Amino acid sequence: MKIGKILTISNMSVAILLETFEVAVRDTVWAESEGRHVFLEIANVNGSIANAIPLSSIYGLKKGLDVHLRPGGLQIEYSDNVLGHVFGSFGGLIDGGTIENPKTKNIYEKNLSMAEINISGDMLLTGIKALDFFAPMQKGFKMGLLGGAGIGKTVLIKELINNVYKGWGSNSVFVGIGERSREGRELIDDMLESDLLGKIGIVFGQMGEPAVSRSRAAQSGLTVAEYLRDEQHQDVLLFVDNIYRFLQANSEISAELGNIPIESGYSTTLLTEISEVMERINSTDTGSITSFQAIYIPADDMTDLAVNAIMTHMDGQVVLSRKIAEKGIYPAVDVFNTTSKLVSVDRVGERHFSLVERSVASFARYQELEEVVAVLGIDELSEEDNHTFFRSRKLRNYFTQPMFVSEQYTGLPGQYVKVGDVLNDVEDILDGKFDHADEDEFYYIGAIAR
Repeated sequence: MKIGKILTISNMSVAILLETFEVAVRDTVWAESEGRHVFLEIANVNGSIANAIPLSSIYGLKKGLDVHLRPGGLQIEYSDNVLGHVFGSFGGLIDGGTIENPKTKNIYEKNLSMAEINISGDMLLTGIKALDFFAPMQKGFKMGLLGGAGIGKTVLIKELINNVYKGWGSNSVFVGIGERSREGRELIDDMLESDLLGKIGIVFGQMGEPAVSRSRAAQSGLTVAEYLRDEQHQDVLLFVDNIYRFLQANSEISAELGNIPIESGYSTTLLTEISEVMERINSTDTGSITSFQAIYIPADDMTDLAVNAIMTHMDGQVVLSRKIAEKGIYPAVDVFNTTSKLVSVDRVGERHFSLVERSVASFARYQELEEVVAVLGIDELSEEDNHTFFRSRKLRNYFTQPMFVSEQYTGLPGQYVKVGDVLNDVEDILDGKFDHADEDEFYYIGAIAR
C-alpha cells in the first residue's frame, strides 16, 4: 500500500510526506531504487510528515520516490528453526542458510500480561560452584556480567549453555549488540567445536552496521527467547553482549532525528528504552527467560547515567577479575563484587547465607595477611591467622572448576556440582576439617571426595 513520497534524505533519517494517516511508529515501509527495495522504519509521525530510519544503505534514494507500507513490520523466525542459525537484527539469516516455510513474528510484539508473570520462580542451578554459591539465580533473573577480554567470559557462557541444556533440557539465545564481526565468527566456531550450535539461537547486530541495526538486535533476540519460553515451555538463558551499546545506538538515532540530548549525550527516552527491553525478561508458570548481560562501563564510571539505568533492573552481577585470572583461577569470579538478590536468609536459607558471609570475610582477611606474609614471612602469623591464611587458599582453589566445554584443552573431565555439595565442602574447609590436606588437592576438582 502506498503511503506517500520521500521529502528529504539524510544518512540516518528520511522524511516522508504522507498521503494517508494509516501509519504508526515502528511500521516498516519501503521505497524502490534501481531495482532494489530500501526498507525504513517509522520513528515518529508529526501531522502529514513522518521521519523514518533507514534499515540499510540509502544509496539511490531520491526525493519524490513513492513509499509503500510493508505489512507485519520487522519480523524474525518464530519456530524451532531459531536454533542452530544466525540471524541479523532485522530477522534475516546471515549465516548463508535458508529456512523453508518460515513462520515469523513481529519483534516488538509482547506476549505477557501482568497476570502471567511469575515472580517466585524456582532457583536456576548452573552446576558451577562459584555462581551457585556467591550469585545464585532464580528463573527470570537479570544478571550483569562484567569483565574484560581474555579472562574467561566466553568459556563461562559456553559452560552455562552446556549445563542448562543438560540439566534442564533447555536452549539458550545469544544476542550480539555492536559485536565485531571477528568476535561473532569466533563465537560461532567455538559453538561448532563444542557441539553447542544446535542448542542456541544467535542474533547479531554488528559493529559496522548502522545504529538502528545495533538497537533492534535486542528486540529480535528477545523474540527468539520468547518463542522458546512460551511455545516450547523452556527455561531459557539469554546472553546479551553488550547491553550498553543498545542505549548508545539509540542515542545516535535520537541525535540524528534532531532530538535534544540529556547529560552525556544520551537520549531523553533512556529510561523508557531500557525498561522496554528488561520488562520482556520474565518467568511464567511454564517457562522463563534468565539473562546474563555484559555491561560496558564507560571510563570505569559507575555513576554514568546509562549504567545506572541498566543496573536498576539487575537482580545481581557476576564480576570476572583479570588479577584472579592471572593466578590461573577459573572461573575468575571476584567474590567481593559478585552479588545476587537471592543471597538472603529468607531466600537461600540461614546456612547458605552464613557460609557466604564467612567465605567473603575469610577472603578479605586473606588479602590483608598476604601483605603481612610478603613483608615479614609466614612465621610471623598467629595460629588463628595461620589457619585463616591456608584455609582461604584452599577455599580459593576449591572454587576453580573443570569445564565440560574445555575438556579438550585441559584434559580434565568437566564437573557439574550440586549446590548441596558446595555448601558441605565450604563449611568443612572453613571449619578446619581439611587442615591436614595440601591446598593443591583442591585445585580444579568438582565436589570433594570423602
